Amino acid sequence: MRCSRYAFGPNRLHYCGPDANREIFSYMQNNTSDLGLEILLKAFETMFPYLKRIAESNGIKNPFDTRVVEAYWIGNKLLECVSKKELYKNLLEDHRLKKKLGLKEFSKIEEKVEAGALPHHSFHVFNVWKRTGHLEETHTLESMNECRVSWGEITKVDGPFLEVKTEPLIIKNGLLALGDAVTRKITRHLDSSRDIEDIKTGDMISIHWGVPCEILSQREVANLKKYTRQSLAFANQTL
Repeated sequence: MRCSRYAFGPNRLHYCGPDANREIFSYMQNNTSDLGLEILLKAFETMFPYLKRIAESNGIKNPFDTRVVEAYWIGNKLLECVSKKELYKNLLEDHRLKKKLGLKEFSKIEEKVEAGALPHHSFHVFNVWKRTGHLEETHTLESMNECRVSWGEITKVDGPFLEVKTEPLIIKNGLLALGDAVTRKITRHLDSSRDIEDIKTGDMISIHWGVPCEILSQREVANLKKYTRQSLAFANQTL
């Protein structure tokens, strides 16, 4: 269920995963999961290989274990147990990035892996310039900002609408950076039984493609900031 909250945003826009946004949303509405949802999530060609690699590197059998899901989307110490060799193999064979990007661009990613890059979602967003879901086209600043998992503080709750104070992705002095906090208005689904519906002013949440995913703890916010900034630093090496 936790994974579906993050996967739903790009899936509803037909960017990633199978044509099954209604089915995934139904699972979210009912707060249930089964083999059917697992099959749907395994069809996400970018996400699932990362989950599988993180799980295997940490001796966890289930790629959808909440610790693995958290590692990929938010970040935790499981990422640091993925060796450089394992991550390189994952990008080369499972994601086929050399074929998709070409030797020159892939070599840049290879150098970042050798320098300590980790399989966090933000690393793929900021450092693989082509979207590798259904649309293999170059990311823009706007699409990277939407595709990364961002964090924000709820400043107002108004029925289905949430006002969130969040730091946007910007270009500053020719480099990617997080800008000064701005207020953004996003929509939630009131017919969902998920904990996101119990949200209140002052809560910190995660956001993916305009969808509020979950309420974050202080530890989770700190990790999301840490790994996002690390991924930005790697991206800025080759801008």
